[in-house]
Amino acid sequence: MTTELRRLRNYIGGEFKDAADGRTTDVVNPATGEVYATAPLSGQADVDAAMAAAAAAFPGWRDTTPAERQKALLAIADAFEARAEELVAAESENTGKPLGLTASEELPPMVDQIRFFAGAARMLEGRSAGEYMDGMTSIIRREPVGVCAQVAPWNYPMMMAVWKFAPAIAAGNTVVLKPSDTTPASTVLMAEIIDSILPKGVFNVICGDRETGRMMVEHETPAMASITGSVRAGMQVAESAAKDVKRVHLELGGKAPVVVFEDCDLAKAVEDIAVAGFFNAGQDCTAATRVLVHESIHDEFVAALAKAAADTKTGQPDDEDVLYGPLNNPNQLKQVAGFIERLPAHAKVEAGGHQVGDKGYFYAPTVVSGLKQDDEIIQNEVFGPVITVQSFTDEAQALEYANGVEYALASSVWTKDHGRAMRMSKNLDFGCVWINTHIPLVAEMPHGGYKKSGYGKDLSAYGFEDYTRIKHVMTSLG
Repeated sequence: MTTELRRLRNYIGGEFKDAADGRTTDVVNPATGEVYATAPLSGQADVDAAMAAAAAAFPGWRDTTPAERQKALLAIADAFEARAEELVAAESENTGKPLGLTASEELPPMVDQIRFFAGAARMLEGRSAGEYMDGMTSIIRREPVGVCAQVAPWNYPMMMAVWKFAPAIAAGNTVVLKPSDTTPASTVLMAEIIDSILPKGVFNVICGDRETGRMMVEHETPAMASITGSVRAGMQVAESAAKDVKRVHLELGGKAPVVVFEDCDLAKAVEDIAVAGFFNAGQDCTAATRVLVHESIHDEFVAALAKAAADTKTGQPDDEDVLYGPLNNPNQLKQVAGFIERLPAHAKVEAGGHQVGDKGYFYAPTVVSGLKQDDEIIQNEVFGPVITVQSFTDEAQALEYANGVEYALASSVWTKDHGRAMRMSKNLDFGCVWINTHIPLVAEMPHGGYKKSGYGKDLSAYGFEDYTRIKHVMTSLG
């Protein structure tokens, strides 16, 4: 007996469609390694159709009032909340994530973020009109940029889709959104829910691979391209978008330093860092995976963190005791395992360091010590449940090590010394600095980094403004 595979479809101009040429890709549940659905492998005809639908819908959506856009987004948030169980189930099948944690830690912030941008739609203000030249009045208008081509990642498919479409639509833009080829199910379900709320063509979803994303970015219609993904993908998007001077919004990789000083609350630091490093299998660009510990507490910290790792459980989505599920795909499992296999002789695996089970893509909570600043695993993003630990002697060396990578997204400092915390937050070259905590996000505050972590902000009024353009209007008083 064979189980019929679920058939996912593109959502273009208010209609659900297969790829124009009928091509599909298999969608695999990473907790089992088994195919459970097929999704369109969209080509140029599908990209053209989605862009045409978004372009046709843009003038009408642009001209809606902020109150109308707010009402629509609030309705989407309510609808997502009402169908939370379906969304969580789809996301868990997409990713293998624990059902309980997805329901408690991802869906509520996601709904809250939509409601934040619904409010932001009515709070977009410019400078007051004024006379800066005799006989002339100047006015500043903020306008939507137009059609937005958006590419979401596989680590948080639902939430990252929200981070893309909510600010864009709130500002009056229309959207063509592509989920990752490994995690399209929850985004297609979102389209089903949104279908009865937004005008046709305002929100479009096309499934596909990297080539589909390239076609979207290079298409002549979008005024803006936005991607959350790897540094390599971001660089390719920026290069493609440069050909016709599109706006680009990039949220890329991270290698967050977690700087632990000798006066910290060590037990709390270990507990919180273990959760922030292993949550979502470490598949988070802000994950607490690169710990720098003062030499005086290094050994005690490593021993405690290794125990925390040993006490952390990974497993199937319906197991209520697990902190995280599998890695997303076999290539990611191979990448994580490769970092451990290539460790230099001076490194020591204190916990984990191996695959778990023979079904799915699970990897044990892993702690590695004895590392040097130029080691591969320190300089490059692992994107797995692996926490590295280095020792430092003083504040200056801690800063040198912390800033000594090509990423600059997030960081944290653990100390009871207020002055030290303020000095570190000033000098850490990262877009976010947490003090005595790591990873909390709120809709009102910006998320985004520097250097190879990209540019532009998600969340907050800053993220909202990224989806607008500024126009100066000058009128003669004569």
